[in-house]
Amino acid sequence: MLSFSPKAKEMLDHFAEATEEISEVCLRVEITGRGKDGFQYDLQFIEKNDARDGDLEVEVDGMVVFVDPRSAKYLDGTTLDYQETLMGGGFSFDNPNPLWMDEISKAVADIIESEVNPAVASHGGHVELMGVEDGKAVIVFGGGCQGCGMADVTLKQGVETMIKDHVPSIAEVIDATDHAAGTNPFY
Repeated sequence: MLSFSPKAKEMLDHFAEATEEISEVCLRVEITGRGKDGFQYDLQFIEKNDARDGDLEVEVDGMVVFVDPRSAKYLDGTTLDYQETLMGGGFSFDNPNPLWMDEISKAVADIIESEVNPAVASHGGHVELMGVEDGKAVIVFGGGCQGCGMADVTLKQGVETMIKDHVPSIAEVIDATDHAAGTNPFY
């Protein structure tokens, strides 16, 4: 499923040793979004008992790794690496997978990019597809749409209408945005 480059393993071990407040250090990996530049990831050290319900537990190079169940198929064949640059260093993922593996998700993502995002861009906003499950598209608002008082109207009369018109197999669009997050969620 997931592998570590030698440098990534070295740095993970180094950071795990420095994590004194966690007795049994495990790694948790989740794909949190997708964009023009590929997948966006959340990578964190957790206690073993802090794994989320449904997380898949795997062992990679002697380290327990928990993988978000919706992210698992998109992480198959992925290598976690560590790159050092003049500005420091950081982890990076070499992921050979397409952004969307099923045709419905791909169709919804295409409509969001071609129709929805140009419409909400005039308000400084953007929409991102998190996934499609059982005929429901889960989206997240960002930019000027995050925390906007009109987000429900935008969702029901704009985003949902555009998506359902182009992808009839979608029955509902769900807003998973944390509208209260951020230092200034209003545009």
